[in-house]
Amino acid sequence: MDARHAGRLALLAAGLSGMLILSGCGKDGQGAGGPPAAPQVVVSQPLKKNVQEWDEYTGRFAALEEVEIRARVSGYLTAVNFKDGQIVFKGDPLFTIDPRPYQAAVDIARAGVAQAQASVQLAQRELDRARDLRQTQAVSQSVLDSRAQQLQNAQAQLLGAQAQVRAAELDLEFTAVKAPVTGRVSNHRVSIGNLVSGGSAQSTLLTTIVSLDPIQFYFDADQASYLRYVRQSRNGERVSSRDNPNPVILALPDEQGFVHKGHIDFVDNQIDDGTGTIRVRALFDNADMVLTPGMFARLRLVGRPNYDGLLLPDAAIGTDQNRRFVYVLDKDNKATYRGVTTGPLIDGLRVIRDGLMETDKVVVAGLQRVKPGAPVTPVEQPIQAASGATP
Repeated sequence: MDARHAGRLALLAAGLSGMLILSGCGKDGQGAGGPPAAPQVVVSQPLKKNVQEWDEYTGRFAALEEVEIRARVSGYLTAVNFKDGQIVFKGDPLFTIDPRPYQAAVDIARAGVAQAQASVQLAQRELDRARDLRQTQAVSQSVLDSRAQQLQNAQAQLLGAQAQVRAAELDLEFTAVKAPVTGRVSNHRVSIGNLVSGGSAQSTLLTTIVSLDPIQFYFDADQASYLRYVRQSRNGERVSSRDNPNPVILALPDEQGFVHKGHIDFVDNQIDDGTGTIRVRALFDNADMVLTPGMFARLRLVGRPNYDGLLLPDAAIGTDQNRRFVYVLDKDNKATYRGVTTGPLIDGLRVIRDGLMETDKVVVAGLQRVKPGAPVTPVEQPIQAASGATP
């Protein structure tokens, strides 16, 4: 065998050896044409928990009492007895209108009473004298009747004079303008020395007062929620807010938790035909007077009775147009598409109202690697609620 022939045989042997090696690798491992490994995902069973659902609304505080302080008598303003914006109590003096003209009117009215009393006494003596003379037939019956009428006229004039005294004293009292309610006063609208008018619809506005404790909170509930509350009341699932002070909780814009507790005290008698909502009012204690009329806040009231619900993290829930879904593993670890009905967020987890069972294994992580009907490699991990849960 020559050298050229021997070289060809060596090359042929090397080629056969390489083919055998590649063939062996294709059998023992995953080659280019082998099936891909099932993707690894985290699966969990839904967390079962007693759930209390709250409906949330945005509304605004309003004063229980809001009073415009107007002059009830006319005169010159002589004193402002408060500091703008301070807390005033019922009966505190706010303004003083010059009382001297009204004091003079009281004195005149009292003098009129004294004069009327003297007239009554004189008429009474004349009537008594006429009665004595009538017994001896010294005067006629008509004279006696005339004296009796004079006494009645004098008594009526006395009553009128006494009424004038009360009216004059009332006007004098109105010169001291006092706070009709406890609350926070606004700024004074009229300065000392100005003439104010009172006793009419155009009376001078002096200032305003709003009460702060307790304080009201108004919000609007949509028609669907209102119907749900009514049906729950009729089914015995909850009591009606029209007849019972159902509890509510409230959070201010700078607060994370709903720490203020109150109750419903009014539900309007009709639904607004423009907005499709009904006005509801809650009442809150405000001893520290932090809550202020006009301030916005968020309010929660019980949306549904307590129930044992299933909860999942939001990351486990997908969206298909307007439908929410999850992937549930079957006995062969294949992902199955399952439509679900979701509820609110509780303790950082989403309530699943319909579509799941407590024993279902749901893909909670790696959702983007799942294909419906395809097998997966599950890694089981329990679900835990977030710490610092909101009530």
